[in-house]
Amino acid sequence: MSAPTSTPAPPLDTPAPATRTPLMGWLAVVSVTLGIFSIVTTEILPIGLLTPIGDTFGTSDGISGLMMMLPGLLAALAAPTVTVTTGRLDRRRMLCLLMLGLALANFIAATAPAYWAMMVSRVLVGLVIGAFWSIGAGLAARLVPEAQAGRATAVIFSAVPLGSVLGVPAGTLLGQLAGWRTAFVAMGVLTLAVLAALLVSLPPLPPQHVTRLAVLRELLGAPRVRLGLVVTFLVVAAHFGTYTYVTPFLAEVTDAGPSLITVFLLAYGVAGIGGNFLAGTWARRRLRATFAVAAGLIATATLLLPVLGTAKAGAFVLLLVWGLAYGAVPVCSQAWFASAAPHAPEAASVVFTSSFQATFALGAVAGGAVVDGMSVSTAMLCGGVAAALAVMSLRWGRTR
Repeated sequence: MSAPTSTPAPPLDTPAPATRTPLMGWLAVVSVTLGIFSIVTTEILPIGLLTPIGDTFGTSDGISGLMMMLPGLLAALAAPTVTVTTGRLDRRRMLCLLMLGLALANFIAATAPAYWAMMVSRVLVGLVIGAFWSIGAGLAARLVPEAQAGRATAVIFSAVPLGSVLGVPAGTLLGQLAGWRTAFVAMGVLTLAVLAALLVSLPPLPPQHVTRLAVLRELLGAPRVRLGLVVTFLVVAAHFGTYTYVTPFLAEVTDAGPSLITVFLLAYGVAGIGGNFLAGTWARRRLRATFAVAAGLIATATLLLPVLGTAKAGAFVLLLVWGLAYGAVPVCSQAWFASAAPHAPEAASVVFTSSFQATFALGAVAGGAVVDGMSVSTAMLCGGVAAALAVMSLRWGRTR
């Protein structure tokens, strides 16, 4: 099968002039990174605030977990839909509009009078996630010189663990001190600041290629892409089917108080940053092995948590291992799809975003069903089995 390519844009859509200084290019990279940081933090902030939000609206942990499911599901649909329908619009303008939408979503959450309004907010979050990731994940090469594109990409992807190491613990702490609504107000203000940074730092970004549905269909027919979808499904479902409910686990099984839970989440995020940059280095040389190690460590951590996580020290060590492993997952997944479609980078980003977010949604809702129907420890065990199957899939794919 020939490599799929995106349809070239009309001649008038030329790349931005190369008159900007390297400093402005890196400022643009930082702005996109902050945009993804805001998105990631907003998306997973309910993990740290799941119980107080549920108490406010009278919902169980499983039902409250729908706040994690809905954005992921909509992001999976928005990634191809928005990318295809807005393919000829300037990408700078799109990113700024999406940041404005994220700010609105945060303010709606902060003032939600009932659970349905919170879900409206999460719908907006999902639309923003799918579109922003599909556009922003592959922008590094257009913002900095080619020799620095790899480093710039690693910086952009560092926003994922940074959302865990800074965003969620800070939001959780703020929610404990001033109420969970205050945490969403703070995120709304931060998002407006990021919007201003994008307006100042980004150059005009007319589309270089127009991704069409035919390109995506051809991409999905490639065996390497299909294997990447299977592995991403298993490992991301394992993670979000468990991590979404890590706060109830630490409270109920580990018997950790709110302050200690915040420390645990902070340690998890720090380990995730390390995993992100380690994977950025190792994946270039041994992508399959790096992906398999990450999935294997997630399986180990989640399978052992119900056994060793009853002690605070055991839970802490396993969360460090888990964070280190998961920090590598988005880098490995994106690199897998990009290497499978080097001539269609935006289409590869769409497949990565859709598969990642759809699995995020399914994992969160499946985990919620297990938590409500059985226990949070059982959800951890189920996640461990799914991650182990991801390792087996990678080994089977290598044999094939």
